[in-house]
Parts: sequence; C-alpha cells; structure tokens
Amino acid sequence: MDLTIISIIIAGIALIISVYVLLRKPGKIDQPTSAGIKFDSMPMQLQAYERLVLLTERIALPNLISRLNQPGISAYEMKIILTENIKHEFEYNSTQQLYVSPVSWDAVRNLKEQNIMVVNQVSGTLPPTASAADLNKKILEVLMSQPTGALHELVAQALNFEAKKLM
Repeated sequence: MDLTIISIIIAGIALIISVYVLLRKPGKIDQPTSAGIKFDSMPMQLQAYERLVLLTERIALPNLISRLNQPGISAYEMKIILTENIKHEFEYNSTQQLYVSPVSWDAVRNLKEQNIMVVNQVSGTLPPTASAADLNKKILEVLMSQPTGALHELVAQALNFEAKKLM
C-alpha cells in the first residue's frame, strides 16, 4: 500500500474514534468529595512503580557498564561518566516518590547511593593509569562476589511486590 493511503486510513480511524467519544452518552459522574474532586491515583501509582523498576534497571551497574562503555578512556573518566549517569537518571525520576511508598522510594535511593559508592570505592583502588576497561572489570568482579545477589534485582522485586499489592 502507498504511504498516503495508510495515512488517510489512520486519520479516518482517529476521526471515527473522536466522534464516538464526543457523541457517546456521558456515564455516571462522580460526586465531589469533601476534599474536592474525587481522584483515583492508582493508575499514577502503578505508572510510578513501573518507572522506578525501569530506573533500577537503568542504573544497575552491569547495565550501565555495557551501555556506557567507551574504549580508550581512563578509569577516572569512566568513574565520572558512571556516577553522573546514575545521578541524572535518579533526578529525572525523583518526582515518582510522590506516588510510591516511603519504603519503596528509600530502596531506590539506597540503590543509587550504593552504586555510586561501589564505583567510587573500586576506582579508588586502581592506579591512576588504569583504563576504563580495568574499572569496569573490577566493578563487575565486586558485584559477582556479593553473596546476596545483585542489589538492583532485590529493589526491583520489592517494587514489583508493592505494585502488585495495588492491583
């Protein structure tokens, strides 16, 4: 099919849906509560948990290392890239704390702090001439030696548990 025909079909479907939404009979209108308009926050809460699970995956050190690995840079430069990326991802999602339990938010915040601490401590053990590959390898070795498993997986499980309680 031609791209023009597909565009016209999609526009027609959108128009039909719009007309249907405008012409349908309004359903039962919720009565305002004493605090104002009734508001169902569950969809926003579930979306917040979803975003925080995504955040935990994005700031997981193995995922960061594979995503941000740049051959030829120093360990110091890689440390800066990793820590700045963790901070940026966390700040971008910080408003989600409004919709999740304090325990869930604390778990995410602790994951961020723990990851930054691991990066800083491991980079502190390396010589000044170390490469990014040396830092990345050492971080992965430290993570693999943790007996309790990866912290980001534990945080993701806790977030999933909290979200399932809402459903």
